[in-house]
Amino acid sequence: MEKIDYKKELKHLYKPSTKEVGVVDVPKMNFLMADGEGEPGSQSYQNIIEALYNLSYTLKFMIKKGTLGIDYGVLPLEGLWWADDMSKFSVEHKEDWKWTLMIMQPEHVTSDLLDEAINQVKKKKNPPALSKIRFEPFIEGKSAQIIHIGPFTEVGPTVEKLHDFIAKAGLKLSGKHHEIYLSDIRKADPTKWKTIIRQPMI
Repeated sequence: MEKIDYKKELKHLYKPSTKEVGVVDVPKMNFLMADGEGEPGSQSYQNIIEALYNLSYTLKFMIKKGTLGIDYGVLPLEGLWWADDMSKFSVEHKEDWKWTLMIMQPEHVTSDLLDEAINQVKKKKNPPALSKIRFEPFIEGKSAQIIHIGPFTEVGPTVEKLHDFIAKAGLKLSGKHHEIYLSDIRKADPTKWKTIIRQPMI
């Protein structure tokens, strides 16, 4: 059986530096994703995470046990964050936040395979947000990124460092604030949480 470590194959995207801001050209990739708004950690937020992981793991085992016979690790949860009025996009106004949660899917995942996976998940668990999940390509292009270590509440200085880097390069922010959650926050010490902070730029 073939085993693929996508985080290793895509090291430039999923294992950036913790010290220096790096520049990457993010290609088009396919994601399971769903939108929401309001504070992270809300019930609707948790419901979407549940549905994303249920589908992602179902697809993984279908591909492993199917004719392809490929085993791979499910990719980490990612989040796009913004507000209609970006001047209010701050930790003091989480109720105004909008977000898209998503998990990247390997090229072996097709719409037909996803339909089958949805049916399986519906029969077994039928999570409440299952109908909100969509499958579509996403592309960011040229972006700056760095790893933040620590709780989400202390991400401010890392974001500032990222934005300063972009400004000093004579470029502008483009697209949405992007976070990739590398740690299992249910188990890991918050002081050791690793989160990729990525910002597209033009």
